[in-house]
Amino acid sequence: MILSATNAATTADTANAKATAANDPAASQDRFLKLLVAQLNNQDPMNPLDNAQMTSQIAQINTVTGIQQLNTTMQSMAAQFNSLQVMQGTTLVGRNVLTEGTGMTVADGVGKAGFEIPYAATKVQVEVVTPGGKVVDTLDLGPKDQGRHNFEWDASAYKGSTAGLQFRVKAVNGATTLESTALTLSKVTAAGATDGQLVLTLANGKNINYSQIKSLV
Repeated sequence: MILSATNAATTADTANAKATAANDPAASQDRFLKLLVAQLNNQDPMNPLDNAQMTSQIAQINTVTGIQQLNTTMQSMAAQFNSLQVMQGTTLVGRNVLTEGTGMTVADGVGKAGFEIPYAATKVQVEVVTPGGKVVDTLDLGPKDQGRHNFEWDASAYKGSTAGLQFRVKAVNGATTLESTALTLSKVTAAGATDGQLVLTLANGKNINYSQIKSLV
């Protein structure tokens, strides 16, 4: 069994070495030059290799080598960019952010959240509801301009569990009901990168891309 494992490791190392050599621009150029010299040494004296053909082959290998070097450079830049993104993301750890969602965050007897409306509203109401949909309180926020708004809810009089509380927004302009986007508040607890994108982990358990943040609070 030890011998088999050793042989397997040796075979894997050899395969990796061959793969690295195959992708190495310098190794590819060296193989090309060896083949070209062999071709020149074995050419038919009565029908020598055409200069234009030789020039074309040299240009092709230079192009391939350049592309391989460019790919290596781009991969290195991508890795550095990912590291930079994560470093920038760590500055958000501990900050509160607003993202799309209907969850109500309650801390120290105060619930906080937000919403967006596409047009000015003559009246805005926010209903705080349980996970089952029961309304536990209603906030009258009055008229609101177009755009993003934050609000707070005094939860000190609420005796039930605040875990899982949600909210819904009702905005109208006269007799016209306006569409609204609910924004939930949560704290950033960690930062990382996935497929070249900065990913933030929130205290509510969700993972979001940086582009999903609507606002820092």
